[in-house]
Amino acid sequence: MTDTRFLALGDVVADELFPDVDLALRRGRHIDREDQLWYSFLVDAQALLEAFYRRFSCELIHPADGYFYLLPSGDRLGRRHLSVPEMLVGQALTLLYLDPATLQHGGVIKRSDALSHLAAVMGGDALTRAFNPKRKRLDERVAQETVRGKFAEALRRLATLGFVELLESDSLRLRAGLLRFAEPVRGRGSPAEALERLVARGELVLGDGEDVELEDEEHDGAQEKANDEPTEPELPPQDLSDFDDFGDPLPTDPLPPLEDEA
Repeated sequence: MTDTRFLALGDVVADELFPDVDLALRRGRHIDREDQLWYSFLVDAQALLEAFYRRFSCELIHPADGYFYLLPSGDRLGRRHLSVPEMLVGQALTLLYLDPATLQHGGVIKRSDALSHLAAVMGGDALTRAFNPKRKRLDERVAQETVRGKFAEALRRLATLGFVELLESDSLRLRAGLLRFAEPVRGRGSPAEALERLVARGELVLGDGEDVELEDEEHDGAQEKANDEPTEPELPPQDLSDFDDFGDPLPTDPLPPLEDEA
C-alpha cells in the first residue's frame, strides 16, 4: 500500500498542477511548505519525479528543511549563476532567517533592515567595494545609490527563485529555501556563526564549502581598464557548482515518453 495518490508517472503528468510546478522548478524556483498545493503535490509525486528528472540529467532535491529544487548534473537544462550581490544578499538574509528574533515576527523583516544588517556585518566600505567592483575612485553618493540599486535587484531575483517573498511597505518574508545558502557551511559549528564570519570577511560560501574572497587582486596590471568602468567580478563556474541551477532558459528537448511505473 502506498501513501501517494499517484501510481504511475502518467498520473503525475496528467495532474493539473504539473505544468506550473514543472516550469517553476526548471526556472530555478525553490518550492517550500508555504507553497502549500505545489509542495504537497511534490511530496506525493516525489519518487516518480525523481526518476523523471534524472532523464534530463537533473536531481530533484528535498532537504530536511522542507523545500524542493532541481539541481542539474548535466547541460540539458539552461542555467545561470547567481551574481556576487545576489550571493552576498542571500547569505545575509540567511543569517536573518536563522535569527530567533526573525522567527518571532513570522519571518517578516524590513528591506532597509536587511541592507543595514549586511552593511553592519561586512562593514560599509567593504559592502561598497563588493557592489562597485573594479571601480577605484568612488563618489560616495553614486556608490551608495549603486549599492541600493543592486540590493533591490538581488532581492527581486531571489524572490523569483523562491528564497524570499516581497511584501508591501518595504517588507519581505524570508523563506525556507534560504537555508540552501547555509548547506556548504554545515559541519563548521553553528551555520549562522560560520556564515557571519564569511560575510564579515567579504567572502562567498560556495557549493563545495570553499570560501572565495571578493577583494580585487590585480594579477596583471596591464589589463586594468584605463577608463575605470565597473565590471561584475567573475567566479569560476566550477566553484558555484551547488548554485548553478538558476536557469531561465527551458530545454528544447521534448519530454521523454511516459512509462508505466507500476
